[in-house]
Amino acid sequence: MRRALLVAASLCLPAALPTSPASAEEADEPTLAEMSLEEVSRKLENPLTKLWSLTLQENFSINQGDRIDGNAYSNNLFFQPFLPIPIAERWMFTLRPVFPIVTNNILTPEADDPVGRSTGFGDIQILALMGPDRGDGWVGGLGLTTRFPSATKLSFGQGKYQMGPAGMLFYMGKPWVGGLLVQHWESYAGDENRNDVSRTDVQYVIRRSLPRAWSIGMGPTMTIDWKATSGNKVTFPIGLGFTKTVRIGRMPMKLRVEPQYSVVRPDDFGTTWNIRFQMTPVVPNPLGRR
Repeated sequence: MRRALLVAASLCLPAALPTSPASAEEADEPTLAEMSLEEVSRKLENPLTKLWSLTLQENFSINQGDRIDGNAYSNNLFFQPFLPIPIAERWMFTLRPVFPIVTNNILTPEADDPVGRSTGFGDIQILALMGPDRGDGWVGGLGLTTRFPSATKLSFGQGKYQMGPAGMLFYMGKPWVGGLLVQHWESYAGDENRNDVSRTDVQYVIRRSLPRAWSIGMGPTMTIDWKATSGNKVTFPIGLGFTKTVRIGRMPMKLRVEPQYSVVRPDDFGTTWNIRFQMTPVVPNPLGRR
């Protein structure tokens, strides 16, 4: 537990550092209220954007596999505040904690079919990235990703403290935006009776801006479980969804729906279809002009 607290403190340390004063160039940039909805939508695709946002993401999944007959249904609701912090001129430190509420099927070693459904809190994840503040062209950053065993039931989490590297590389063009966000976790402490963890997530994003603050594209996450048996390591989804950014009063809000299909999934039990709904209110950054 002491090691986990030290990790959390190290991630939050940049927030306590003095931020640099706004440059003349930044002072000329439009405020959040002055930005067009098209520009807000585009900037939110950048993991190193200055904009603060409070994403609610619902994933409704249809699962199949050798362990069950027919379909099993589950859903994960994530609250993902995105909190960028300017730490030096033209450099950003970003924190993205993820708080999950999980509803899934109960599978037991003795039964091939689900014996019920249950809901509870999952493992908390924190992503920290640092990189140059660039709104156009190639944007890159490096950082650290961690997971904490906060799940309220065994089936909602992995029971391990986990840590590993994270990195992103995006191309912020007009009208196309694309890139990769990679995170890897290795377990280092936790429940000795639970399996060790070695997992990589690769989120790939391809989106095209459309008129009137619409966009079309995909942003699924491929997962690789390096500890799983053969045939159960990889989940590789593809998708196609629509995004619309609107303004409610003076607050921009990004709305998205994106069906995803896993062309590769675990043989025993894995997600075949996932339907993702996102609602992202955008709020002014209290540490910067935006």
